[in-house]
Amino acid sequence: MKRASAIGVVLVLAVLLRATGAAADDPDDAYLAGYAAAVLERELGLEADTLQVEDGVLILRVPDLDDTERARLAETLATIPSLRRVRILGPDEQPPPGANLAGGPTESSWQLVPPGDLFDPLLADPRWPHFSATYQRYVRSGDELGNVAAVSFGDVIPLVRHRGPGETRWELALHAAVFSIFDIDADSFDLINSDFMVGPALNVRHGPLSGMLRLYHQSSHLGDEFLLRRDTDRINLSYEAADALLSWRPAAWLRLYGGGGMLLRREPADLERASLQAGAEIESPRAWAGGLLRPVFALDVQSRQENDWDLDLSARLGVQVESPHLAGRRLQILLDYFQGRSPNGQFFDREIEYWALGAHLHF
Repeated sequence: MKRASAIGVVLVLAVLLRATGAAADDPDDAYLAGYAAAVLERELGLEADTLQVEDGVLILRVPDLDDTERARLAETLATIPSLRRVRILGPDEQPPPGANLAGGPTESSWQLVPPGDLFDPLLADPRWPHFSATYQRYVRSGDELGNVAAVSFGDVIPLVRHRGPGETRWELALHAAVFSIFDIDADSFDLINSDFMVGPALNVRHGPLSGMLRLYHQSSHLGDEFLLRRDTDRINLSYEAADALLSWRPAAWLRLYGGGGMLLRREPADLERASLQAGAEIESPRAWAGGLLRPVFALDVQSRQENDWDLDLSARLGVQVESPHLAGRRLQILLDYFQGRSPNGQFFDREIEYWALGAHLHF
């Protein structure tokens, strides 16, 4: 429990640091420029060859836009909080002296606790750090579970970012999260299992390509009430692992990714080490309801040596709420389907299947 408590402290401090940076009342020009660059790349699928903020005024140029597209882009970026004005340069207009890409001040290519993420969250990965609350209806559990509430709180917090030659950028980030499930059918809403994970990640992005190399610790803990009422063999599941993923956006609406991982230290010691992961994400080019709701679909497939390389399938379909009041955060309402070995640590060897509906928030 001491290790879990330490992970919890790290998680709370990390989330507070992330929230403090995101909620600054008077962000400086470098922050606003980084914010605008993140909106361009992640939300709009565009890339600027010039981007600068001076005294709250955003000046940028995006190649291959006509007058109508530039006007729409200016309207979208104007919703960024604390921006005073947006100026979109035409193809023949010269940028002001010192304009630069990706939002850092011209005298430095380093940023501390920058906005946005170079490696976007995996929307269908059951163990990606983020905030969520979902209702799960088990079709098959292997442990008589029926109605389950699943919650998570955590985030990916970029700590330092560097702009390298050309379009290349890299960052050091922290992954931290807690994932818990509760038995709704129990009289006291029993905690079933909690997984704690924390670790650093090195992210890099170059145009439509991005990559992540992560080293992390995960430990699993059963709830006391669940143990008292169930004859369950407790497993002291704990391990350190490394994984690497490569992501590619061939189009603004499509993302593909894949990679693998390896357990470095594991308990029980007879756990097999290797794993593979791949997936795809689709975001509708068009938002509905006056630009408020954007349909999204995500698929994540994982395969582990421990499970004889059987596939674990996670699919999510729903809408992403887009509003300037969210300040760049991604709020999604998703229908979820999962089939495969349980992602809940203590039950990793059990086949489960469930449908779920929930809310997911990525900072």
